[in-house]
Amino acid sequence: MSAPTTLEPARTVGDGRLRPARLRPPDVVRVGSAGLRTRPVRVVLSAVGIAIGIAAMVAVLGISASSRADLQATLDRLGTNLLRVSPGQTMFGDDAYLPVESPAMVGRIGPVTAVSATGVVSDARVYRTDKMPKEATNGIGVLAARTDLLDTLAGKLRSGTWLNAATSRYPAVVLGATAADRLGITSAGPDVRVWLGGQWFTVVGILQPVELADELDSAALVGFPVAESRLGFDGYPTTIYERSYDSAVSAVAAVLPRTVNPEHPEEVEVSRPSDALAARNAADRTFTALLLGLGAVALLVGGVGVANTMVISVLERRNEIGLRRALGATRGQVRLQFLAESLLLSLLGGVAGVLLGGLVTAAYAATRDWPVSVPPLAMVGGVLVTLLIGGLAGAYPAARAARLTPTAALATA
Repeated sequence: MSAPTTLEPARTVGDGRLRPARLRPPDVVRVGSAGLRTRPVRVVLSAVGIAIGIAAMVAVLGISASSRADLQATLDRLGTNLLRVSPGQTMFGDDAYLPVESPAMVGRIGPVTAVSATGVVSDARVYRTDKMPKEATNGIGVLAARTDLLDTLAGKLRSGTWLNAATSRYPAVVLGATAADRLGITSAGPDVRVWLGGQWFTVVGILQPVELADELDSAALVGFPVAESRLGFDGYPTTIYERSYDSAVSAVAAVLPRTVNPEHPEEVEVSRPSDALAARNAADRTFTALLLGLGAVALLVGGVGVANTMVISVLERRNEIGLRRALGATRGQVRLQFLAESLLLSLLGGVAGVLLGGLVTAAYAATRDWPVSVPPLAMVGGVLVTLLIGGLAGAYPAARAARLTPTAALATA
């Protein structure tokens, strides 16, 4: 039997009949919490089910929001005004090419602020030493790069320096982040060399991952002049990177094909690298919806646990219910008592779940170096959902308790 509850004395009305005392909000909370305090273990176990469901939903929404915040920060830093131009195919299905003068032609477009290019050096391979078998390429390609490429892409160096007017004419190479890892090279320097195209090249720099041009991560980049003089490069650019004013990106994209290849604009493909990041974010949102569904299932299971706890509580406390009814408590007051108990139990789990979900989000964001972002709507919504679950879960047990008559309830005591 739960702890006794202090009741207001009944009052008389004008015709001499007793009117049951009203339960004020503090009384409802006190009466509802009395049953929880007497069964702490059961309360904790029931609240855990609710907490797990709410924590899962808050964490999923928080991690998704943190990921989007990181993506937005990345786009703000890198810009969304970068366009990439590459050759498509001819009408006969053969690989097309970009004219040698196309980067200069792109630079003449009015709103363009920066332009650079790379070209595939198809016959060159990169190895750590000259003793490596020819087939052990590690998937590393060789690209001829212009000296303004790094600035155009807003790239950064992990070690060393970027190509300049001098080093682009000599056997010097800058490695992408993935290429350096595959070759086992951690830093650049005059004593660090790779076997490239059948000759030694000095590693003058190593890039950090280039988010808007990830094809550079697994590449070894050399200057256009040395690629033409030593590696048999034909001089044709295979990718042009262009930046323009934000307001003119769409207009520039429309004229790029005819500017790059006036004779065959249909053989030119134009893409926007930032769109790939947005597409990745859309895929993340789909995955988030799936995880939210799993969280909803966990929350449903928690709600069933609360309902089960309340039904058992009614069965165990029939004598208490009968005593309260005999002392003048109305059916509505008994119903309100058990409904309040169910709501408090769910609220306990909901608050714990919101806190746990926030901690999980913060911990995960810290491991990915993301800004922590938990939508306030998720936290408030999590608590409101728990109250809804508590109301639904407690409705039947509360109605069942209210239907018990004093004589029937005390007869089983």
